[in-house]
Amino acid sequence: MMRAAVIKRFGQPAQELNLIQRVIYSFELFINRDVLTEPIDRAGNEMAFDISQGESVALICLRLEQAGVIGDAESMRIYLVYTGLDRQLQSGQFMLTPATSPIEIASQLLDITPKDAIVTILPGWRLEEVAANIASSGLSISEEAFILAAYAPTPDQIAFLPYVEIQNLEGYLYPGTYVFPLETGLNDVMNTFLKAFSHNVDSVIIEGYDRQGLSLEQAVILASIIEKEAVIDDEKPLIASVFFNRLSQGMRLETDPTVQYALGYQSEDQTWWKSPLDAADISIESLYNTYHVFGLPPTPISNPGLDSLQAVAFPADTPYFYFRAACDGSGRHNFAITFEEHLNNSCEE
Repeated sequence: MMRAAVIKRFGQPAQELNLIQRVIYSFELFINRDVLTEPIDRAGNEMAFDISQGESVALICLRLEQAGVIGDAESMRIYLVYTGLDRQLQSGQFMLTPATSPIEIASQLLDITPKDAIVTILPGWRLEEVAANIASSGLSISEEAFILAAYAPTPDQIAFLPYVEIQNLEGYLYPGTYVFPLETGLNDVMNTFLKAFSHNVDSVIIEGYDRQGLSLEQAVILASIIEKEAVIDDEKPLIASVFFNRLSQGMRLETDPTVQYALGYQSEDQTWWKSPLDAADISIESLYNTYHVFGLPPTPISNPGLDSLQAVAFPADTPYFYFRAACDGSGRHNFAITFEEHLNNSCEE
């Protein structure tokens, strides 16, 4: 009886579900049937709701609840998984209202022709990773076209950036989530990223770079390395201090991310950031191999977020010359003044 009632109201379960899942989800849908078929606010106003490419169903449902569009995120998630609609949700911007039921909202999220594209740039992505996200966003911009444009910026695009002559746009594609009309062209997309960079890297940060004796380009290069080294944001000024101390003493930076950048895409592991590196990797001949060359690499190696950009402007004042990952899996680092202390921080017994 329960199963028949659920099928009548919510349809047949997805073929991918096993027997146990069908029983559990049917039970959950049965006891929460009113939650899913009744709106939570018939007088509610319409609001914009963005879904990013690759965003999980659980997170989407949680954000729907937090936005006040639905009343129960878990019931919504179960409904989507039960029906198989979890695999059909689209990225983009949707106009939703709590005056419609969660089931009706689910159908709206299946619209295969959203008006807008959602583009996300995560801190630490290199421009090829940004290009892949743009190509899958719904915009009519291919990976190849974006990469070619990023490696050959126009004078007008460079003019968006404060006081800099650059080789390419690596490092200046400001991380964040952007909403673009689907008809937006390549130049407008690129200009939006550069405007965001210029808006956030303000005069206070630029003055910080000046005090450190760095040009904007040098500062962004260093910030891009810190972005890839740091896991915990509050450690970024400490890591910046290590690099400043090493540079001031004429030491090599000796940082893995620059080697990873030089190695490029690893098809076997399907990643741009090979880890761990082996002895052959450390020996690679490249201007980006900071185990061999002194000073900074020739360009940024990633697109750093604001915390990393600020860390270069306002580094901590420390005596440290070394750091390595802590052994507790926390993502934090142990810092050391001497190489002997650094060796003692090894996780090897």
